[in-house]
Amino acid sequence: MFFELLQTFLPESGISNLLNYISVRSFLAFITSFLFCVLFGKRFIALLGQFQMKQSIRELGPESHQKKSGTPTMGGILMILGLLLSAVLWFRLGNPLVVGVLIITLGFGLVGFLDDAMKVKFKNSKGLSGKLRLLLEFLISGIVFFCLVKEGSLSTGLHVPLIKDFVLDLGWMIVPLGAFVTVGAANAINLTDGLDGLLIVPAMVVIGTLMIFAYLSGHAELSKYLMIPYVQGVGELTPLCAAAIAAGMGFLWFNAYPAQVFMGDVGSLGLGGLIGSLAVLTKNELLLPLLGGIFVVEALSVIAQVVSFKTTGKRILKMAPIHHHYELKGLSETKIIVRFWIIAVLLALFSLATLKLR
Repeated sequence: MFFELLQTFLPESGISNLLNYISVRSFLAFITSFLFCVLFGKRFIALLGQFQMKQSIRELGPESHQKKSGTPTMGGILMILGLLLSAVLWFRLGNPLVVGVLIITLGFGLVGFLDDAMKVKFKNSKGLSGKLRLLLEFLISGIVFFCLVKEGSLSTGLHVPLIKDFVLDLGWMIVPLGAFVTVGAANAINLTDGLDGLLIVPAMVVIGTLMIFAYLSGHAELSKYLMIPYVQGVGELTPLCAAAIAAGMGFLWFNAYPAQVFMGDVGSLGLGGLIGSLAVLTKNELLLPLLGGIFVVEALSVIAQVVSFKTTGKRILKMAPIHHHYELKGLSETKIIVRFWIIAVLLALFSLATLKLR
């Protein structure tokens, strides 16, 4: 927005012309978000503590986690503020794809905020009911995708990785599919948020990979060369992704083990909404399960645990999600975290390899 105003009042200036480049604005968005989160993070954490926004730990959780009770939560608000500051300064807010991702991110973040607020108020780990949370998420993402399809910014084609020139036209069914992908991603990512720094690094890796896809898909010549779908205007999601990665790095500054702050559901659901909507808008719905394999495994571990216990009365894991299972098997928290980071990077490389296999 700021740079668009600058171009209006100084249309012939060198700075104004320089800001037309996505790469320049991506760099500026990155620096803006990172500096905001790092410079204001300590004060923000103190403010959370002052308002008693503190984490309640499940009594059934690993014993080592009980000492984390009382750690400030809702740190995801800091990331969202950093993203919004970059949006005001460096994003093309006239681009419907950019606006769509921001609405979903903020909407899911608001749902997470309500969930966190209830946990803090009643000093337990329950929060909003699962059904209400899912309903709100489906409504938010469904309405955004419906509007994007209606105005022609989101195509109805479903592209299958590794199969060249095959596009399945889903028509309006792309709306519920997109909502399902986004809501599924958000809740799988939410389940991954259980150890200090466990979620934020894989999330940054996934966003970084989708940033590359967004830039390539928004470039007519590069997308044609790589045989990936060309999506007009999707390149403008590149600065948004850069800002989100930087906000994540700024948050990690304080969230690394031992964490000074937790992101809370406001952060994990906001990140999940962002990642899910990016996958849909860059036409990588079917690639997301590979790229976000960490999140998929975390979600499947919970589903498998519940199904097993309800049908046989036995648990297949010591505790779900699976990162707690490894904790109870004796692996240190830092070792689990770093190994998950390594797997996330490997999955990102495999996902990027599909660019040359089409």
